[in-house]
Amino acid sequence: MTAARLLRAALPALPLLAAAAYAAPVLSTYGPLRNRLMPRLSGRGRPDHVALTFDDGPDPLSTPLFLRLLDERRVHATFFLLGNQAVRAPGLVREIAAAGHEIAVHGWLHRPLLLRGPRATHDDLARARDTVGDLTGRTPRLFRPPYGVMSTAAHLAARRLDLAPVLWTAWGEDWRSRATPESVHRTVTEDLRGGGTILLHDSDCTSAPGSWRATLGAVPRILDTCAMRGLSVGPLREHAVDPL
Repeated sequence: MTAARLLRAALPALPLLAAAAYAAPVLSTYGPLRNRLMPRLSGRGRPDHVALTFDDGPDPLSTPLFLRLLDERRVHATFFLLGNQAVRAPGLVREIAAAGHEIAVHGWLHRPLLLRGPRATHDDLARARDTVGDLTGRTPRLFRPPYGVMSTAAHLAARRLDLAPVLWTAWGEDWRSRATPESVHRTVTEDLRGGGTILLHDSDCTSAPGSWRATLGAVPRILDTCAMRGLSVGPLREHAVDPL
């Protein structure tokens, strides 16, 4: 077969191949695979430390309660903020930063990046990064995609914007309507190991209404379990992770 015939035969498959290449990073959504093969993307850090992270804020109703609890426990965390939430509560964004927490971005809108093209993906991340940076006076360095789903465009945009994507090794499934403090604590600690990163939510803007209450009730128990296991808890910046 000549090169020209080979090319003609391959043409119908090109759109499928392009789509597959674009979506290939979605494999990182599968936790066991990611945790084993992609430690940096999973947020793996030093073995005596656990990174505590919260998504979907800031929320004037719930986030201040998490800030109060963390202050009482003398623990700092990483907050992955949504840009459209941040502009609605700029003072709360500054309060999170002033309390010593690390601020990162979760995108502008909580929509799957896999369904967006390269331009829309870049614009979403850039808008969130710049807005949060203007509010705090410090440009965020970390990024977590909505639903934890990456695409090729997301990886390329993050690199261009100097944002390092970080997912997690343990989560609480705290967005569910049936979540309780007990279920969130149990789900987190079943998968929690030294060097891990915990994903929780300080807002219910994309979760079941009021689900943040289960998270708030679970955090002290999670911190106590970490202490019992000899693990310190803090933000990703203290986790000895360099995802870049």
